[in-house]
Amino acid sequence: MARKSNTNKSKGPRPVAQNRKARHDYDILETFEAGIVLAGSEVKSLRDGKVQLRDSFARVQDGEVWMYGVHVAPYEFASGFGAVDPDRRRKLLLHRREIDDLHERTGQEALTLVPLAIYFHDGRAKVELAVARGRKLYDKRHAIAARDAKRETDRALRSAQRGD
Repeated sequence: MARKSNTNKSKGPRPVAQNRKARHDYDILETFEAGIVLAGSEVKSLRDGKVQLRDSFARVQDGEVWMYGVHVAPYEFASGFGAVDPDRRRKLLLHRREIDDLHERTGQEALTLVPLAIYFHDGRAKVELAVARGRKLYDKRHAIAARDAKRETDRALRSAQRGD
């Protein structure tokens, strides 16, 4: 029997949750991949996609990075023992030099740490954490205008290549 090849493979892991609003509200300067410390039932909720990243942020405190505002819905089959607070802060796992770099950058400049996505990589939950600078309203309008202009030029190029 011939084996089917899967040519539809996506690039990288599929996100469980994304913070799309963050890319609109912030200029992303640099991204990091961090592990998350989770309870057992939280992992099952993540695998079901029951997590919300809107209005979440991270902060460096006492040499550790903590993520706030992430809502992981309680796993429906966990009762009593496995139940945890869905809005609790969660520790992020990074290398010491990365933590020191993040602490230094967010302390000196007006930068913030924003979780962009949560995904599984080799069976472990990971967070794509961004060092970002907040945009003003006029910056957001400028970014939208630039994106629309790029889209129009791409359309024009494609139609010119087709010979329309």
